[in-house]
Amino acid sequence: MQNTIPQSKSVAPAIIRPSVLQHSFKVEICTPTIGAELSNISLADAAQDPALIAEIRALWLKHKVLFFRDQDITPMEQQHFAAQFAELEAHPLAPSHPEADKLLMLYRNLDPSKPKNYVEKASRENIWHADVTYKKAPPRGAVLRCEMGPESGGDTIWSNMVMAYENLPQAIKQRIDGLYAKHGAEQTFGAQLPREERLAMAEKSPASEHPVVLTHPETGEKVLFVNSAFTTHFSNFFNFEDIRYGQDFMPEAQRLMNYLTSQAMIPEYQVRLKWRPNTVAMWDNLQVQHYAVADYGNAPRKMLRATLVGKPLV
Repeated sequence: MQNTIPQSKSVAPAIIRPSVLQHSFKVEICTPTIGAELSNISLADAAQDPALIAEIRALWLKHKVLFFRDQDITPMEQQHFAAQFAELEAHPLAPSHPEADKLLMLYRNLDPSKPKNYVEKASRENIWHADVTYKKAPPRGAVLRCEMGPESGGDTIWSNMVMAYENLPQAIKQRIDGLYAKHGAEQTFGAQLPREERLAMAEKSPASEHPVVLTHPETGEKVLFVNSAFTTHFSNFFNFEDIRYGQDFMPEAQRLMNYLTSQAMIPEYQVRLKWRPNTVAMWDNLQVQHYAVADYGNAPRKMLRATLVGKPLV
């Protein structure tokens, strides 16, 4: 008797579309204040799916900084993913990656012949800051990937400057309402340059003025927008009622500026990331400040950053 059970036909393997990922990636909240880690997702595939990019963007705006682990992608794939959120720009004062012209190379301690302290002289990342706020249009955000890092140390911390504003005393909110501040690069990037080079750099990258309290262009939230690295002084601070002599004026302004820039240091506003190779962090440069902890000595480190172009704030 012949077997009457029909033989199964040969079927081509199914093609899993990247859009399927939007139903399966996981979101883990890092702290109640800031940060979320997304897992079970490939950024290379995500870049091909507009719906998934829209989901990531909504999470980015909500949590301010997103983390992705195990992203074994090429520099061009990183650049292509970042380009889904905004036009990209090269750093105005630093070199780009040879394979991806919009990626900034944050490479440290790769040449053992260099003096021990050469990185410290060139780096200003272990200070609370938002990126390049001395431009009229500061970057909208960044996508940073770790290629190689130290066995321990080298964490990055982000601070929620929306919450920093929300929690200010009401009297301080009233005092800074309508204030503007100057942001410059000369005192940070140019401080160790010979005078002629420093002046040339300042001319090429002049200071800009931004509101102390920024209204975020997408969320409408108010953000405390001053930082220790680039903000130099208030542009329109005055208090004629309490000034006896001219010497009363500047101490009050500087004390207020110091108080405002110190808000990023409050732990309750922060999230801290321990980097591993192929970890990616994506942050909103208008909503957060960050601090790259420089505690890894001369251990080599390779990071690649894509910078999202922003729009003028004033």
